[in-house]
Amino acid sequence: MDTLSNLKAFVATADAGSFSGAARQLGIVPSVISKRIDQLEWRIRAPLFTRSTRRLTLTDVGDRYLPTVRELVRQVDDALAGMARASGELEGHIRVKVPTTLGVLYLSDILNDFLRSQPMISMDIVLADRSVNPIEEGFDIAIGALPELYGRVQDRPLCLMKRRLCAAPAYLERKGTPQHPGDLLDHDCLVFTTSGARWEFQSQQGLIGIDVRPKLRTNDGAAICQAAISGSGIAVLADYLAAPAIQAGQLVEILQPFEVPDVWLKALVPTNRIELPRVRMLLDWLEQNLKPMTPWEKIWNTSHRDTPE
Repeated sequence: MDTLSNLKAFVATADAGSFSGAARQLGIVPSVISKRIDQLEWRIRAPLFTRSTRRLTLTDVGDRYLPTVRELVRQVDDALAGMARASGELEGHIRVKVPTTLGVLYLSDILNDFLRSQPMISMDIVLADRSVNPIEEGFDIAIGALPELYGRVQDRPLCLMKRRLCAAPAYLERKGTPQHPGDLLDHDCLVFTTSGARWEFQSQQGLIGIDVRPKLRTNDGAAICQAAISGSGIAVLADYLAAPAIQAGQLVEILQPFEVPDVWLKALVPTNRIELPRVRMLLDWLEQNLKPMTPWEKIWNTSHRDTPE
């Protein structure tokens, strides 16, 4: 019995929620995953998953020991990576969480370029629009712009993200253009769930906070942008979403004297992972591709230079 392969199959199945998902992650067929889980359950004399027609669910035993098994697999991978480094090769596996829309539009290209430059490194990329404790959920790097901090986790700033308050011209024609943040109380607002319905603005008199009335709540930034373009309401959008729509005339930036505070896109890394050469190299790679100018800023600046006066 290949215990390490069986343990890896257990972790992959727990992450994917199915044998087929785990098989895609590990590059083997589902029947092999199922066999490895059966072998592991036979070895420990206890079921690790409750099977149903739709999904596999961890049993109490599986849920209790998943963090331990995940850490064991990591330690073995780290040991192998260290042995590989002795021969001059950078090797190992990296598990990364990225925001969904930003990941699809920009970060996936950056991460894939990294993988092409490092043939001995493999990677899991998980898309999620929520704050993640990388220690609890088994990530080497969790990328996001929310302000949460966690114990035994270091944060590394990657780039500053400008945000804009926007609405479609058709919405403003129908509902009027707000002149002060307080006017938003009379407007339909499109709210990013994880950021909440309290919007803040910088003014000469200090910070102004407004509890807006959500017309729509969603945890997907692209969905909010599309709702704003369709004229459903006013939204706070990250620059990588807002700038192309403003350039195309689909959205208009409003309340410009009252700036929406910028946020930092950060990488959260467990302190026991940050010195791993493969993790450190990926952090450097991300920073090099996001500073001094992000990919979306380069597109925005190029399009402005190409626009005739």
